Amino acid sequence: MALIHSLENDGNWLFKRRGQIPVLLFILAIPAVYVMNYEDFDPTLVTFINYSAAILSVLGAIVRAYTIGTTPRGTSGRNTQEQVAESLNTSGIYSMVRHPLYLGNYLMWIGIVLFTRNIEFTIIVSLLYWIYYERIMFAEERFLERKFGDIYLDWSKKVPAFLPAFSQFQKSETSFSMKSVLRREYSGILATVFGFLYVEFLMSWFRWQTISLGKNLIYLFIATLLITIVLRTLKHSTKVLEEEGRS
Repeated sequence: MALIHSLENDGNWLFKRRGQIPVLLFILAIPAVYVMNYEDFDPTLVTFINYSAAILSVLGAIVRAYTIGTTPRGTSGRNTQEQVAESLNTSGIYSMVRHPLYLGNYLMWIGIVLFTRNIEFTIIVSLLYWIYYERIMFAEERFLERKFGDIYLDWSKKVPAFLPAFSQFQKSETSFSMKSVLRREYSGILATVFGFLYVEFLMSWFRWQTISLGKNLIYLFIATLLITIVLRTLKHSTKVLEEEGRS
C-alpha cells in the first residue's frame, strides 16, 4: 500500500476513535503525577502554572464555541463513523485556520496536562497529539480535496492547518448561534472541569494519601454538572435548543 493511502487509512481509523483520547489522558496522568515531587515547587510558580493551565483550557473552549456557533448544518459535527461535509467553511475562524476544533481540543486538554506541573508530560502529550491528529487531519483533507477539488486546494494553500493566521480573518458568513454552543458543547466543558478536579485528586492522594480538593474547583464542578444536566434534558426532551439549519 502506498504511503499516502496508508496515512489516509490510519487517519480514518483514528478519526473514529478520537473520542477516546480523554480517557487515555486520564490514565497517563496517573504516572505523570506519581513521579512528581510537589514539595519543591515555589508557590509563585504554582500559581502561575495553575492560572496558565486554566487560561489555556478556557481559550480552547472559546475557540470551540466560536467554531460551533458559526457552523451550519452538515459540517464540524460529532460524527464518528465517516467524514461529513455538505459545504466548505472558508469564513470566520476557518479563514484563519483549517482545523479550529482540533486546535480547541488541544488547548483544552493541554491545560489539564499542564496542571500536573510535569513539563515533560506536557511535551510528550503535545507530540503524541500532533502525531495522532496529523493523520486525522490528513484523512479529512483528502476527503475534502476529492469532494470540493480546486476550491478546497485554493483555500488550503492560503490557510494554515493548525496555527491561526489572525491577519487573514474574515467575518463569518454564518451568524453566531448560542443555541448551537449550548446544545453541543456541555459535555466537553464538563469533561474539562472534571479533568482539573481529577488531577488535583491525584496530586493530593500521592502527596498526602488523602483527598484534598480546592473548594472553588469543587463548586465549579458541581455548577458545571448541574448546567450539563439541565442542557442535556432540554436537548433530549424539548425543542428549546433546536435551530433550523444547524447541526
